[in-house]
Amino acid sequence: MYAAFSNLSRNMATTGQKLKVVLFLGSCREGRLGLRVARFMKNVLEKSNHEVAVFDPVEMKFPLLEKALHHYKDKSEAPKWMCEAETKVREADAYVVVSAEYNHSIPPALSNMMDHFGGSCYSYKPSGIVCYSPGIYGGMRSAMQLRAFLGELGCLSVSNIFGIPEVHKALDEKGVPLNDHMMKGVNRLIAQLDWNAHAMRNHREAVGIP
Repeated sequence: MYAAFSNLSRNMATTGQKLKVVLFLGSCREGRLGLRVARFMKNVLEKSNHEVAVFDPVEMKFPLLEKALHHYKDKSEAPKWMCEAETKVREADAYVVVSAEYNHSIPPALSNMMDHFGGSCYSYKPSGIVCYSPGIYGGMRSAMQLRAFLGELGCLSVSNIFGIPEVHKALDEKGVPLNDHMMKGVNRLIAQLDWNAHAMRNHREAVGIP
């Protein structure tokens, strides 16, 4: 099933150390289809030399944001789960944002989750946008707004957007792809994300950040 990724996986494996990726799943709505997309993306990333941490607002129970972690003068006073989550965000080399489209916009659970952490956690690293919908537009209106949101966080999104129209026909409940678009689309996104993630990591290690 993942034969289409064999060359990509082999090329990325030769680069040595795995890239660390945080995958943000943006929906917590009842009957959400995003879990299929997250499972698919996690599978593909892990098969192409990535270490993946999934941030799911249903599982992690992010509260409505009252105090972001970077607003604590003494981080020892912050909730332990928030500090542990921030470590994963800060140590990541890249981010994959899986987003639905709520009222033609970004799901509130997604921005609420990501806003718990300051821009310094995300800065000088790339992000990839994966959007979806049960309709024919694939969540592209939320993706356009995510461009600005991710840019302000400091993790500029790569040019390719992986949009998935009629997502219920594209993936089964376990995240298994049901058409060729899934394989081709994810391949293009990961190729761009990896190139940028390796380049940025190498430069951070060589010269630091401003």
